[in-house]
Amino acid sequence: MAKKAGLGRGLDALFADAAPVEEKWRPADGQEEKTSGASGESDNEDRVLYIDINDIRPNNAQPRKNFDEVKLGELASSIKTNGVIQPLIVRESTSGYELVAGERRWRAARMAGLRNIPCIVRNFDDKQNAIVAIIENMQREDLDPIEEALGLKSMTDKYGFTQEQISASLGRSRTYITNSIRLLKLPEEIQQYVSSGQMSAAHGRTIINIPDKARQKEIADKIIRNDLSVRATERLAEKVKDELRPERRKRRKAADADKAKAAEIAAVERELMTLLGTKVHINGDDSKGAIELEYYSIDELNRLIDALRDAFK
Repeated sequence: MAKKAGLGRGLDALFADAAPVEEKWRPADGQEEKTSGASGESDNEDRVLYIDINDIRPNNAQPRKNFDEVKLGELASSIKTNGVIQPLIVRESTSGYELVAGERRWRAARMAGLRNIPCIVRNFDDKQNAIVAIIENMQREDLDPIEEALGLKSMTDKYGFTQEQISASLGRSRTYITNSIRLLKLPEEIQQYVSSGQMSAAHGRTIINIPDKARQKEIADKIIRNDLSVRATERLAEKVKDELRPERRKRRKAADADKAKAAEIAAVERELMTLLGTKVHINGDDSKGAIELEYYSIDELNRLIDALRDAFK
């Protein structure tokens, strides 16, 4: 592949046996037909074949579903002027060829009216085909967050990859892989918001754990309507979680009360320390506890006893 160096090391074994298919070079219009070297044997290098564009069909494992028509038109204009600079990757199928990587170039070439298109044919099986399609799109950053999540999930569900293997193969952290796949827990309508760019993947992850789909949708709409930041969305999500889970709200209130009480006790400790000239510790709860005074000599103990006696006279 043109970007072989970009693939993770974990894919080396997977593609080791995927040498180019040796087959007659198919000429473009106006070019003479020729074959490979005189011996007819392959030199095992990537060979570009010009294949009839109508003999190529899209890849069923293509993770990318959305193609910007305006950008396709711009690419088609460039192809009319400069041709297809980077060959497509295809594999043989029962009815011609199936795309492995380069569907955007294939679509733009059709728009540009090309009859033949440069390709490299590979002996990829279904698993290799799907993985290369995912990798190519991720390297180009062509996938929206939901398309990427679906592609990664297919690697685990359909092809049995662990998240560690995906991480090694794609050069992405396990946390990145996990967070990406988590987006698929969102309702389809909110996934569409993320896919279309109306809200970010970070916004989507923030509202995943809200246990009510209707409230998720309510917050998603508010994010779009009010252009909320991720931090503001986090605060709003926490508030909704408290409303939906009374026991959680109760625990939060208790924790807040404990913090306030702890601050109050600390203030009293500081006040007594100023009055008595030594460290003071107050331990206990509403029903019982103890006040501890520190001393470091018999003279200091006597001083504290006298101070306490004077206080209660």
